[in-house]
Amino acid sequence: MALRIVASRPDPAIIRLPWSTPLEEWTDDYVVPLPRGLSRHVVRIVRLGDRVYAVKETVEEIAFREYRLLRDLQRMGLPAVVPQGVVTGRVDEQGEELPAALMTEHLRFSLPYRSLFCHGLSAESLPSLVDALVVLLVRLHLAEFYWGDVSLSNVLFRRSAGGFSAYLVDAETGELRSNLSGTMREYDITVGCENVYAELLDLQASGQLDEHVDAFDIVEMVGSRYHALWDELTGEEEFPAGEMWRIEQRIERLNDLGFDVDELDIVTDFDGDRVQIQPRVVELGHHSRELQGLTGMYAEEAQARRMLNDIAAYAVAHDLGREDRALVANRWLTEVYEPIMAMVPPSARGKLEPAEIFHEILVHRWYLSERAGREVGILEAASDYIANELTKKPEEAVASPAAGEAELLGSAE
Repeated sequence: MALRIVASRPDPAIIRLPWSTPLEEWTDDYVVPLPRGLSRHVVRIVRLGDRVYAVKETVEEIAFREYRLLRDLQRMGLPAVVPQGVVTGRVDEQGEELPAALMTEHLRFSLPYRSLFCHGLSAESLPSLVDALVVLLVRLHLAEFYWGDVSLSNVLFRRSAGGFSAYLVDAETGELRSNLSGTMREYDITVGCENVYAELLDLQASGQLDEHVDAFDIVEMVGSRYHALWDELTGEEEFPAGEMWRIEQRIERLNDLGFDVDELDIVTDFDGDRVQIQPRVVELGHHSRELQGLTGMYAEEAQARRMLNDIAAYAVAHDLGREDRALVANRWLTEVYEPIMAMVPPSARGKLEPAEIFHEILVHRWYLSERAGREVGILEAASDYIANELTKKPEEAVASPAAGEAELLGSAE
């Protein structure tokens, strides 16, 4: 049987991987020690040159289905891992068939939820984790995507200005539909609540989560916060014709949540006395796109919002309020952001992604200023943070599994 590789962006180095060996027997010659979560499949993370991939063994038909679905999600700009390809026609040295393999690009600076707790995530951060999962689920539902297996295990998390952003890593049960019904959305929520509840209990049983945390209360957040966000993004609003300012207010609320409004459905009654509005298409990334347009940098939504606020503060401090925003952003980039990033030693650049480092420096600056009773300069705060905080953090770009985590390996990717 001939080895067949179907890839969206072919990497010739893929051929060199030991495809005639079962994935669970791959050695450290190929596998890199990145944290992985639970999975029903055998998964390994491998490095080829300067690129890192997750490889999952599965049934050929399922591999191709998930590969094509992930490509669709990628084209739609939704937060999911990027598919690299499918490998079929694998046989071992005895000529026995081996499972097909799905390859995805590893999401840099991302961690499964279990590794976050191994790295010291506190119970107080659980609402932020839930919020990230809820935002991901709402975004997928807005795109008419039925997940079918909502859980923390099927997500990778990236830090975002003290919170988290969530990315789909397992689309095996997913389906893009022409019209996702309310019943299917509610089923996704129900499955998500059941899975998250079991995952939290498992964390408590393993001693990684405080036993006094009420898992049921945390799970209730999934449903309540989902419905609150969904209603804000899609709900109809009716008001008197004399209060047209409410249209702009609704758009501003959506922008504050990080969503852009591409279309509004506005209906007036026969006499024009009352107005009804409903957002038709909303898209997350308002602040990320604004920051990218001003500076060329990409950051997670909350990180981008924090940077935009700092650019605005920089403009006020330097009396640049009347200057073009792009020019102000360029000065901030060259006088603040780039000098701070240059201060980070090479040995610490795998701790956190740059935008998260900058966010933490801003937080650290606030604490230093409060303690000193004066405004501490940003470069002084950066120097203190890098020396006393950043160097103590674990590596998140490439990290060894935490102690006691080896039995959990086998990613949802």
